[in-house]
Amino acid sequence: MSLRNQLKGTGVALVTPFNANGDVDYDALGKIIDHVIDGKVEYIVTLGTTGETPTLDKTEKTSIIKYTYLRVNKRVPVVVGIGGNNTKELENELGNFPLDDATAILSASPYYSKPSQQGIFEHYKALAKVAPKPILLYNVPGRSGRNVEAATTLKLAREVENIAGIKEASGDMAQVMKILRDKPEDFLVVSGDDGLALPQIACGMEGIISVAANAYPFKFSEMIRQCLRNDFVEAKQMNDKLIEAYDLMFAENNPAGVKAFMANAGLISNALRLPVTPVSDELFNKIKAYMVTNK
Repeated sequence: MSLRNQLKGTGVALVTPFNANGDVDYDALGKIIDHVIDGKVEYIVTLGTTGETPTLDKTEKTSIIKYTYLRVNKRVPVVVGIGGNNTKELENELGNFPLDDATAILSASPYYSKPSQQGIFEHYKALAKVAPKPILLYNVPGRSGRNVEAATTLKLAREVENIAGIKEASGDMAQVMKILRDKPEDFLVVSGDDGLALPQIACGMEGIISVAANAYPFKFSEMIRQCLRNDFVEAKQMNDKLIEAYDLMFAENNPAGVKAFMANAGLISNALRLPVTPVSDELFNKIKAYMVTNK
């Protein structure tokens, strides 16, 4: 089965739950995994940036990957996030992390260093040479500080065999449409913006890797399925009800916002690792009020 068929629909970028001591809470992680699978998401992404991966050490990352495979138990595909701005270190991680059971690798473009487009191309080309699974590019200039331009994405798609798709979170609809127009047929393009997924699928995207689906797996993934069926009237009605939730989730920080939703739902503790802190009391109360009136 092609990657485009395996990863069509909604993938959820899982949060990493912590307990009061700041350790990874594996009981809560298991609860989240079951919650999103029961909510009919099509696949799971572990160790994405929503999982607070910059604050996890290598031992924790390895344990989380292994636990995720075990808990998922092949019910849905699992994508593993491995990204950063140290190309050589990422090459080592691609050879050492347990990836046999992964469907693909999601790799965020290099952050902070602000490489040129040629640097971005060479970075991904180097990773693709050693990656044991297909790589999905992740363009998120709001966090990385550098946009992966459409021309660079298309060059990688055409010239580097193990580059299989992209999670596009630039928010630039013109850029999105260029990629969708000119990409190779088997190149997967999914959204990285919950609030833009509906119009982006209308332009030709094949799904999303979502933050909101942690809290609303069924509502969100059903809305995406309706989009993919070209039922945009029904999809818009569902999306309209979620717009305020998107705004609240990203008002201060991700994943602090979605963790507040999940804590209110009893799925996890409202715990994060520095430098990220929980949302303000004012925002937490707004989230709580929204959830009471939008069940």
